[in-house]
Amino acid sequence: MLSWEGSPIQGNAAISEKLTTLPFSKVEHKVTTLDAQPSSQTVASLLVSVTGLLVVDDSPNPLQFSQVFQLIPDGGSYYVFNDIFRLNYA
Repeated sequence: MLSWEGSPIQGNAAISEKLTTLPFSKVEHKVTTLDAQPSSQTVASLLVSVTGLLVVDDSPNPLQFSQVFQLIPDGGSYYVFNDIFRLNYA
């Protein structure tokens, strides 16, 4: 599940389509803060919060963003179970 600017998007195919059809070709993430906490006492899952700046297509005016996502173990790796992304307009 992905919440993109308040719009829910569910399923691998729909999320991939959303991310690959965004109207820009280059994005640089500049992480300002990153916090992580265990999200379950029984499963080695993590809740992650990130804030920072997005530089889109080499624009001189970066956009502020916040993102919260949950990582769930899958074999020797993790996958994103939930993801909430917001641009922070002032």
